[in-house]
Amino acid sequence: MSVTRSFPAVLSVAALALVLAACGDGSGGGGAAPAGGGAAAPTSGAAIPTAQKDAALAALVPQAIAADGKLAFGTDASYAPNEFTDTDGTTIIGMDVDLGKAVGQKLGLESTFENAAFDGLIPGIAAKKYEASMSSFTVNDERTQTVTMISYYSAGTSLAVKKGNPDNVSADDLCGKNVGVQKGTVQVDDIAARSKKCTDGGKPAINSTELQAQTDVTLALASGRVVAMLADSPVAAYAVKTTKGQLELLGAPYDTAPYGIVIGKGQADYAKAVQGAVTALIADGTYKAILDKWGVADGAVTTSDIKG
Repeated sequence: MSVTRSFPAVLSVAALALVLAACGDGSGGGGAAPAGGGAAAPTSGAAIPTAQKDAALAALVPQAIAADGKLAFGTDASYAPNEFTDTDGTTIIGMDVDLGKAVGQKLGLESTFENAAFDGLIPGIAAKKYEASMSSFTVNDERTQTVTMISYYSAGTSLAVKKGNPDNVSADDLCGKNVGVQKGTVQVDDIAARSKKCTDGGKPAINSTELQAQTDVTLALASGRVVAMLADSPVAAYAVKTTKGQLELLGAPYDTAPYGIVIGKGQADYAKAVQGAVTALIADGTYKAILDKWGVADGAVTTSDIKG
């Protein structure tokens, strides 16, 4: 797989805002793009009520985790609307953050979030740097070999291109195209498999550009560095919505699979506590309110499972 790195792997918020603004429609509305790949926090929807502690679930949380009254999450805050930084460039917000806070409340804990590179999150769980991680992790066999995952959402992969598809990208044939993905995501494997089909069929390989943050991938597409990007369906849809007409989705989402909250292996009671918290949030309507707030209700699930 060819990886091009001539584009900076991590860009400042200011640089991101300037380039996206420069690539905009010139209407002047809305000002410069905020952090999170031009994504802005939603301005409508009722406030999410505090979830009530469930004493039975709280009792399942290991004392080593519960002792300080906090539940420490690791996340890569570059994946709007799931997890990203607010317009202050520091505060981490998003669907996963709201859900993670509500899970903590069910368990009688205050959830905290630390921003880190996506590909370092699962190793961080193994090293006990984090007590959990919510960062749009697709549940798959490779991950559940090393961690336990508690499902809470369903998403597929979507393909985005520049508005009007000026490069004539085909959703069914990316051979020879420059395509952007975030490092460490399932889309990396997706492109590798697609590229092998290209070369096996005598066509040129896909030129895959892997960047550290999804904000960088969105910027690479908006600025013409790549002609398409692959990302989780809610993230690609949000990028289209918040780049003011610069991008569009091509085709329908595919390879739909659950997201999972990541915890360390060998903690059966802890996994049951987290699963129970997700189930309770679904039952009491908090879950729906959070998904509605972020406009991602299409991926709602009705049950939560433990894998790994």
